[in-house]
Amino acid sequence: MKILVVDDDVVTLNMLKEFLEQNDFTVFLAENVDEALVQVKTHSIPLVLTDIRMGAVDGLTVLREFKRVSPNTAVVVLTAFGSLEGAIEAIKQGAYDYLAKPFKREDIKLVVKRGLDHCRLLRENARFREELKSKGEWSPLVGSSTAMLEVYKLVARVAESKSTVLLQGESGTGKELIARAIHTNGPRRDKPFIPVNCGALPGELIEAELFGA
Repeated sequence: MKILVVDDDVVTLNMLKEFLEQNDFTVFLAENVDEALVQVKTHSIPLVLTDIRMGAVDGLTVLREFKRVSPNTAVVVLTAFGSLEGAIEAIKQGAYDYLAKPFKREDIKLVVKRGLDHCRLLRENARFREELKSKGEWSPLVGSSTAMLEVYKLVARVAESKSTVLLQGESGTGKELIARAIHTNGPRRDKPFIPVNCGALPGELIEAELFGA
């Protein structure tokens, strides 16, 4: 897996490069914004570790440029203790996470793992949404969390089935949206989708309403 490290401190660059390569990552280095952007464009890098202060140009500028050039790249900012305010601002502007210096190697390993997992989920999310789109019109579901990714997977798996599907969940959790997604992307997509509020019907009328008198 590819990782880009951006820092104007050569010692930090080499230390991170050595450690990450020992953990089987392919590491690219950059000492300024221009070098970093060239690396991202050239190598399609999913994760960037960048210092937040590099002379006249800070990590927020790097972050904004990364988000413009490669929106799906996860950016982790590295900051000294006195720059935590800037790190918080970086999170607001789209950074995935931040690490305060001095950091331990285990801290680097953990944040890299989380960042790459995040990128993997985004890719899988996009792939399953495209899979559903290719079958028909996609319903307005949003979200990229692990839980939502599992929902997309289930919808993709059952959409072509002719079996009855039972959706369970608390009121307001989006059961009807999921039902629409399954219907729209299934073999009966050209038939009407008719939601029925069973809770509003007397018990003795539900059977007649659903199955006819």
